[in-house]
Amino acid sequence: MDLNKKNMKNWMLLIVFAVLVYGVVQRIEILAAGFAFLYSIIMPFVLGAAMAFILNIPMHFLEKRLFRKAKKRKFVRPVCLVLSIFFVVAVIQIVLLVVLPEVATSISKNIEAFLPHVQEWAMNTFPDSEQMAAWIQSLEFNWDKIIQTAVDFLRNGASNVLSSTFTVARTVINSLMNFCVAFVFACYILLQKEKLFVQVKKVLYAFLPQKAVKKTLEVASLSYKTFSNFVTGQCTEAVILGTMFFVTMSILRFPYALLVGVVIAFTALIPIFGAFIGCVLGTFLILVSNPMQAIGFVILFLVLQQVEGNLIYPHVVGGSVGLPSIWVLVAVTVGGSLMGVVGMLIFIPLSSVIYALFREFVHKRLKERNIHDI
Repeated sequence: MDLNKKNMKNWMLLIVFAVLVYGVVQRIEILAAGFAFLYSIIMPFVLGAAMAFILNIPMHFLEKRLFRKAKKRKFVRPVCLVLSIFFVVAVIQIVLLVVLPEVATSISKNIEAFLPHVQEWAMNTFPDSEQMAAWIQSLEFNWDKIIQTAVDFLRNGASNVLSSTFTVARTVINSLMNFCVAFVFACYILLQKEKLFVQVKKVLYAFLPQKAVKKTLEVASLSYKTFSNFVTGQCTEAVILGTMFFVTMSILRFPYALLVGVVIAFTALIPIFGAFIGCVLGTFLILVSNPMQAIGFVILFLVLQQVEGNLIYPHVVGGSVGLPSIWVLVAVTVGGSLMGVVGMLIFIPLSSVIYALFREFVHKRLKERNIHDI
């Protein structure tokens, strides 16, 4: 073997890499603890960046559409930021204070009214079974009893989780502090995003080759546009689907048309599979009121879901991120398997970015090989 200067350097790098790998394997617990500590430090800023990204979508829309001709431009950004925050908070308030309580109230009232009919049907179906009759007669729906059962569970069965009041209080305080830091960080990003962008470009040009900086900025721009279009498309698709259910249910005289439409609109924010959650809630609400209409609602849901899945979603969301319909389904399935609902929301735009970069690479390779007829 020719042990020249270049080979010696490669061998030294290989030995250093092997030593590092061995050290990592031997101290994997310490390394994991270090990553966990680092994650706890940067988590508020990651959350703040995510909040800034979401708030920037309505803020950018307001700046470009409503305040485009405003004379005092220095006040436009703060006003649009405040309006965007109010909009997001209003949506969350509608879900927490209007939709969820209304669903819970409707379910409780309908169960209380429906339970005697179930008992009567069961008594007629099983007239000769004394044990079945006794069990059916003992059925009751009592919110006070349910709440007391939940309290007893938290007090006894989950005592190991709530074993320390100090621990719970510290967790709550840390969560509030992280949220406050994230919110302030998001506001700083949005108020000074152009200045931050210039600073990042300076840092990149200072340490990286110009070609690498150009490619990095192209990927960052593509990622931002893709994720922004995905969020906008997902919200548009949810509104369209909720409106479809409200209109069709109103025409066919189904009960709870507005409530079911709103529930399905919010659950449809989960890509492809989210509307099925709204279907379960809507079916249950209608079932305790009119079982035959519940069957009709399921049929209606399947029809509208086919329209939404084959026409609306691939074109509104898939088209907005530049991803073919089949890859939208693959991205949702893989993302949901790996990271649950968050994975579904992330993997569609992420797959779109990878798809666009890979498509550009393939076209470049074909051009280098003078292949144009495929």
